[in-house]
Amino acid sequence: MTVEDQQPLATLGILGAGRVGSAIAKRAAESGIDVKVATAKDPREISLILEFMAPGAKAVTAAEASAQDVVILAVPLHKYEDVDPASAAGKIVVDAMNYWAPTDGTVDKFENDSRTSSEVVQSHFSESRVVKAFNHIGYHEFASDGRPAGDPDRRALAVAGDDAAGKAAVMQILEVMGYDAADIGPLSAGVILEPGTRIFSGRQSLDSLVAIVAEESVLAG
Repeated sequence: MTVEDQQPLATLGILGAGRVGSAIAKRAAESGIDVKVATAKDPREISLILEFMAPGAKAVTAAEASAQDVVILAVPLHKYEDVDPASAAGKIVVDAMNYWAPTDGTVDKFENDSRTSSEVVQSHFSESRVVKAFNHIGYHEFASDGRPAGDPDRRALAVAGDDAAGKAAVMQILEVMGYDAADIGPLSAGVILEPGTRIFSGRQSLDSLVAIVAEESVLAG
C-alpha cells in the first residue's frame, strides 16, 4: 500500500495567503482536500482573493486554521514568531519557509544559530511536531506540477522531521496533491533543502532525489 492509497487527512490549515499559501491552497482544493486559509486579517478580506486564486479553499480565522489536522506556515520567515505556538499545540506544523538572506535580509537569529531554520522554528512551536516540506519548489510550479501516480513526469518533494507520524501525514498530503514524497530523515536533515542547495535549485524525480540525499549523506559523514 502506498502513502497515496491511505485515507487522506480530513483538514489542512494554511497560515498565509500570499503566493506560496495560495498556490498550496489551490492544489489542495483541486485534490479534494478540505483546506482552510487564514491571515492576520478578517476572513472576509481574503475570501474574494481565495475565490480567484484558490477556488474551493475557505477563508477562516487564524485560530480555526491552526485547529486543523496539519497546519502549514506559509508566511515570511521573520514573521513565524507572530503565530501563537499554543494555537498549534499538538498539531503537525509544516515549515514551508526559507531563510534567504540575499532576498529577505540578514536575521541574527538564523545567522548565529548552528541549527537549521526549521529547528529554530521547532523551538518556538515546542508543543507541535514540525515537519520541513513544500519549501524547495516554486509557488508557480507547485500549483501546476502535480501528476497522477506512475506518471513519468511526476515530481518528487522531500520531507524532513523528527516525528515519524508527522512526516507520514505530510507525505500523504503531498502524494494526494500529485507529488512523490521522500522522507530524508530528521529535521536537521532539512539543511540540504535550503536555498543554495542542489535540491532547492533543481527539479527531481523520486529516484534522483533519493540519489542526491544519499550523496549528501556520504559527504556529511
